[in-house]
Amino acid sequence: MLIRPQRKHGPKAEMNVVPYIDVMLVLLVIFMVTAPMLTQGVKIELPKVASQALANDTRKQIVTLSVKAEGGYYWNVGGELDTRSTTDSAVELDEMSARITQIIAERSDTEVYIRADKDAQYASVVAAMAALQRSGVSNLGLVTEAPQ
Repeated sequence: MLIRPQRKHGPKAEMNVVPYIDVMLVLLVIFMVTAPMLTQGVKIELPKVASQALANDTRKQIVTLSVKAEGGYYWNVGGELDTRSTTDSAVELDEMSARITQIIAERSDTEVYIRADKDAQYASVVAAMAALQRSGVSNLGLVTEAPQ
């Protein structure tokens, strides 16, 4: 007859977590590898806000510079923000910058507002802003339309 050895210790009620740690590390590696692949493009939706129009000082001269979708520029010089009429236009950035510099040199209290076509390239708008800054424009406004 076989005699069973007696246990000195009772049964352990502990859980072995080593396999769970291994699984967690594998999942961590998988997420670290796949996360950069998922963020190749970011879709954003710009907010549409209703805002009040700025107070208009009719004593100041206002230049409304518009950027066309194909990259050309045209502007209107007057006492109010005018988006419909055209005083002058230019195809090249240097030509536009020279003419706007001349307008600003005549009257130092000139305010400049930029409006761009929704299909205009972002680079064209930023280039116009940089050219105006080099021309001495310190205050620049962006014109938008209220949401429908």
